[in-house]
Amino acid sequence: MFVPGLSFDLSVPRVMGILNVTPDSFSDGGRFVGLDAALTQAERMVAEGADILDIGGESTRPGAAAVSLDEEMARVLPVIERLHATFEIPVSIDTSKPELMRAAVGAGASMINDVCALAAPGAIAAAADTGVPVCLMHMQGEPRTMQTAPQYADVVADIIGYLGERVAACEAGGVARERLLIDPGFGFGKTLEHNLALLRRLREFQRLALPLLVGISRKSMLGSLTGRPVEERLPASVAAAVMAIERGARIVRVHDVAATVDAVKLWRAVENPGS
Repeated sequence: MFVPGLSFDLSVPRVMGILNVTPDSFSDGGRFVGLDAALTQAERMVAEGADILDIGGESTRPGAAAVSLDEEMARVLPVIERLHATFEIPVSIDTSKPELMRAAVGAGASMINDVCALAAPGAIAAAADTGVPVCLMHMQGEPRTMQTAPQYADVVADIIGYLGERVAACEAGGVARERLLIDPGFGFGKTLEHNLALLRRLREFQRLALPLLVGISRKSMLGSLTGRPVEERLPASVAAAVMAIERGARIVRVHDVAATVDAVKLWRAVENPGS
């Protein structure tokens, strides 16, 4: 399975390393602000086996404050430029702002990862013009309020329906279907029960016939189940990543690259001998 514009084959699961250059992300906020700190972390994740790096300049944790376009650009563009010049693996830009989508691809980004599924005015046109792969994520509401009593008739069916509508809108706007990926959006406007249902029934997303990206790393659902703070959720994060892969995820988006890469190697050795 190939997505035009990505340098790796999705017939085997891939690991996306998270690099948040923000002061307030839920897990690593403030740790990688500044070009030197970001590059050091990127080098570490590349050495640990990441297949792609996802760069974000605006926190989307519940209750996070909005960031201006100028501030988000100032945070991410120098990092993307240096990563593109330094490493061979692709870089993804995690943003919902069409102006930044264009600028980031111009700076070297190879993929757009949008938690709003290109719903912002001008986002579909920006994605179409750049020609890079796009991941469409589901979120009920918006980050400031998304965890205020989210409700669904059937969480899996509702999200599949939403993503199907966004795919159709993208195709109508000139974004080729073969460049699209989907993400059910664990933790984005979902209760613990919703998240567990999503993971349990993840195979149902295959009806959209698009590569599935999953991000569960260190999320609050794991804290609710284990009682552990965010910095102690590595075992649960790796377990969740493997469960997602078993249910069809082609990319897992994680903070802890080395441990996840090792888990994926074990899974591949058991499920696909000789691969």
